[in-house]
Amino acid sequence: MSAIANTIFSPEMAARFDKLVTIYPVKRSALVPMLLYAQDEIGYVSEAAIQEIAKRLDLFDLDVRNVLSYYSMLRTTPAGKYNVQVCTNISCMLRGGYEILDHCKAKLGIGHKQVTEDGLFSLEEVECIGACCWAPAMQVNYDFHDDLTTVKVDDILAQYAAGNGKDVK
Repeated sequence: MSAIANTIFSPEMAARFDKLVTIYPVKRSALVPMLLYAQDEIGYVSEAAIQEIAKRLDLFDLDVRNVLSYYSMLRTTPAGKYNVQVCTNISCMLRGGYEILDHCKAKLGIGHKQVTEDGLFSLEEVECIGACCWAPAMQVNYDFHDDLTTVKVDDILAQYAAGNGKDVK
């Protein structure tokens, strides 16, 4: 049973949160992992999630919002079914990361942190996905794609549009 009555999270996630606060010497240290797990479960960090996480960690809602606004990988609005993250950090930039990003913008008809009208795709420019040796690279949800060309990106997006990709919220 969760330490919080009427949790907005699944029983499994609530139990995970209960355990998280016990493994750090300071409760507050569980904040970023909780935000990431909340986002994975709900699809973004909602107002209700902010309030519950603050309560779990004995923080003010503002404390949670301050951390939430710092990390670009955390979202306060829903992403598309497939969240495309294009890396433009130094290695990817030097090997065409911005061309890949611009291609995705044109192909999807959306910009950074936007969602297509049908809700299928969202697009983000990200700083580093740890793929410097295989640049340029992108992630779609948690699927990793590297050594990209615009032709390869078109194939990848078509596969997801056809429903052949991992579906995470």
